[in-house]
Amino acid sequence: MLSKKVEEALNDQIRIEAESSQVYLSMASWAEVKGLEGIAQFMYAHSDEERMHMLKLVKFVNERGGHAHVSELKAPKHDFNTFQKMFQELYEHELFVSNSINELVHITLQEKDYATHNFLQWYVAEQIEEEALARTILDKINLIGNDKGGLYLFDRDVQQITVESAAKDTEA
Repeated sequence: MLSKKVEEALNDQIRIEAESSQVYLSMASWAEVKGLEGIAQFMYAHSDEERMHMLKLVKFVNERGGHAHVSELKAPKHDFNTFQKMFQELYEHELFVSNSINELVHITLQEKDYATHNFLQWYVAEQIEEEALARTILDKINLIGNDKGGLYLFDRDVQQITVESAAKDTEA
């Protein structure tokens, strides 16, 4: 059984994961309109992934005797000026999500809810991978600079970048 404090914190995280899905979806739409098809596909896929993170939390809360809430979401930005700025914002957003997960883990320890603590370890590991992915992409973007040919190749190649490949890059 979840304590009220843990249930509220999990419901906050459900909203954050849903908003993350919306952030990626907004970035996908912006990239698609700008003709950056590879970046758009990458963002659409990550929007779906964030939604799955949210659903995993919803099911957990309900299975543990709580009640997962579907709440109002904050609308994401819809204009990012440049793809470089968009990916910088994505990285900063992932840092925000990591901090939120860490706070949630801290609450579970305070409440001595070791089952939820154990469940959240998947999210801790996932955020390490998400941050690595965002950093890897930013490194590649910084190499490109303002080179249009580099942008073309990056747009094509970003479809091949996965969370797993980024994690391997940071381990090397």
